[in-house]
Amino acid sequence: MRRFDVRFTDGAREDLLELQAFLAEHSVDAAERALGPIERALTLLEEFPWSCRASSAIVQPQFRELIIPFGKRGYVALFEIEDEDVVTILAVRHQRESDYH
Repeated sequence: MRRFDVRFTDGAREDLLELQAFLAEHSVDAAERALGPIERALTLLEEFPWSCRASSAIVQPQFRELIIPFGKRGYVALFEIEDEDVVTILAVRHQRESDYH
C-alpha cells in the first residue's frame, strides 16, 4: 500500500503550539491529552488523505480537511494533497474558530 509523506508548514506547527498553549492555560492535563488524538488522526493522512472532506476554505479537490475529535468539539486540519507522495498540513484550528489564520 502506498504511503504519503505528511509534512507541516511552519504556520501549521505554530497553530499546534498555540492550541496546546491555549489548553495549558486552562488545564495542563487537557493540553497533554490533546496530543494523542491529534497525532493519531494525522496518521490517517499517510494512507487515506482522499477520504477526508473537501475544504470549505479553498475549493479545489486537492485541498481537504481532517476532523480531529477531542472533547465536545475538536480540531480541523487543512491540508493539501500535493502529489501522489506528499500531503502538507497547512493549518490547524479549533472547530469553533470561524476560519484558518
